Amino acid sequence: MQTPQTEMDIFQAILARRSVRSYTRQRVTHKTIMALLTGAARAPAVLHEEPCAFVIIQDRELLQTLSDYTRPLLNTRPEIYDNVSIQVSNHPDFNLFYDAGTLIIICTRSAAPFAEANCWLAAENLILAACGMNLGTCIIGAALPAMKTLELKPRFGIPDQFEAVVPIVLGWPRGEARRVPRKAPVIVNMIPSLLD
Repeated sequence: MQTPQTEMDIFQAILARRSVRSYTRQRVTHKTIMALLTGAARAPAVLHEEPCAFVIIQDRELLQTLSDYTRPLLNTRPEIYDNVSIQVSNHPDFNLFYDAGTLIIICTRSAAPFAEANCWLAAENLILAACGMNLGTCIIGAALPAMKTLELKPRFGIPDQFEAVVPIVLGWPRGEARRVPRKAPVIVNMIPSLLD
């Protein structure tokens, strides 16, 4: 497969990646999405399982409708969502998907012990590849409970035998995403010690 044009190498993408919460109206092409899914499918897989499957939604009106359906869940699940998230969800212009034009849901139908971990590994590949192509992404963890309900799961296009694991919005960033400071790695032990 011919690889897509990227603007940065992998380590630059790791350092440049941000969670993007504002998107332009520019559409992400089918070709670009397929390149990202190919990259996701090349992620490491524990025990050589390849449990990932993908649902792609590229309909802004549908995404707004799904955001509206999801809103009541945010208000009824204080054990999951903090007060800030609940207050934001009550704003009249609230859109859970940040007005992005594409939602990719990484799913699994496997009950194997590492199926979800493999989906998260695929998500990381997809997110870094998108960053390397100057696209923005954001994991929408708040949508996950809705995607698992019997009422809303089919509205997200998730077949019965699949479970949503990682919902990711994708699009062209509007402006520059805020950089969030990160702590240094915590090393609890190093054997043998390299610190001497």
